[in-house]
Amino acid sequence: MKRKKILSAAIIFLAAVAIFPARAAEVTLSRKQCIEIALDSSPTVKVADLEVKRTEYARRETTGSLLPTIDFQAAYQRSIELQTIRMNMGGQSQSLKMGSDNTWNLGFNAQMPLVAPTLWKAISISKDQILASLESARQSRLDLVHQINQAYYSLLLAIASKDVIRQNYDRALLNAEIYEKQFQAGTASEYDVLRSSVQVTNIEPELLQADISVRQCKLSLVVLMGIDYDFEFTPDVTLEEMQQEMYGYPLGADTDLNGNSSLRSLDIQARIADKNVDLKKFAWIPTLGASFNLNWMSLSNGNAFRNLDFSPYSTVGLALSVPIFSGGTKYYGLKQAQVQVKEVALQRENLLNSLSMQRDLALDNINREVRQIESSAAGMKSAEKAYDIMQKSFEIGAASFLDLRDSELAHTTARLSYLQCIYNYLVSVSELDLLLGRENEIR
Repeated sequence: MKRKKILSAAIIFLAAVAIFPARAAEVTLSRKQCIEIALDSSPTVKVADLEVKRTEYARRETTGSLLPTIDFQAAYQRSIELQTIRMNMGGQSQSLKMGSDNTWNLGFNAQMPLVAPTLWKAISISKDQILASLESARQSRLDLVHQINQAYYSLLLAIASKDVIRQNYDRALLNAEIYEKQFQAGTASEYDVLRSSVQVTNIEPELLQADISVRQCKLSLVVLMGIDYDFEFTPDVTLEEMQQEMYGYPLGADTDLNGNSSLRSLDIQARIADKNVDLKKFAWIPTLGASFNLNWMSLSNGNAFRNLDFSPYSTVGLALSVPIFSGGTKYYGLKQAQVQVKEVALQRENLLNSLSMQRDLALDNINREVRQIESSAAGMKSAEKAYDIMQKSFEIGAASFLDLRDSELAHTTARLSYLQCIYNYLVSVSELDLLLGRENEIR
């Protein structure tokens, strides 16, 4: 009986575990781990990588044009009416039938370019097109890293803001308890008790909204990482813990714009435009090709599959093509390519000026935000000290609830402003990294 009871209990326990599985332990993720997960699973990055592969195949397709092309051909022809010729023989006109009922022709045909300047230049251009695809894939990764950074920092800000509101809620509860005790002791009015209770009730919606904000930020980050939306995790660092790295833009960091993805893409386009000019010029150069044919022919009458007698014959030759006149298409095509080179040069100059201005403004913003962090940190400490003094004064009855509420509001505002400054700095640094094309966060 004991064994049956134990067995029954075990079955019930296993069934309960199957129906109500235990919640898995929450995972802790760093920002770099989130980036690694996103780079491995992001559809955008995968599409960019596939585009690189497609461009590589296109280059191989162009290169394959330099190799011989070999075709096998087979043809059959049935004569309905043989050709008739008439000849005068001995003063009389006679007609003769020429040809065969069946003609079989099969063989191999090989062709190979020997001198093809336009093809050579097209292969060179295809290599630059691969570089353009690689740069586009790199840009996709940089954009994704920046999006992950923003989402991660937003999550840190939401969590920190929720903690501030939670502290306000706990303090409001404490003040309500103090008024309740004072009311029971006869040193506080019922109005004071109701007012402190209303304050607790007013903070509860803010706490709920803060919790919703945290969930939304987590969901946004999870979507960017390309994993299940119900995945639970927590950041491995707080927003305040990241202040120790805030001394302006990282010392020794290269702020040169050569790594900017848009600028690099435009440089590749400039090289392609220059080669397009050469490609148009090469259209005037003669081309030379070689050919080889190996064929077998059979002529027969009657049944097409009888009396087959294939005789081989083969040829080898060279084909020279010299362009002379094409209605001006080559000339105007060259002019278009030259105009495109000038357009790309002007675009690069304009882009470089714009990027230089954006970089200088970004560096100024970062340095200003560092000073704002220092200023807001000092203001937060002063507000916290003032609140502590007012809280103790309130507990002994030396300060009114209105004075306490004012100091509490000042402290909360200072703390939220401090957290917002840290967030602004982190996002600004990420934006500058994206502008400069820094890849240190990808490695």
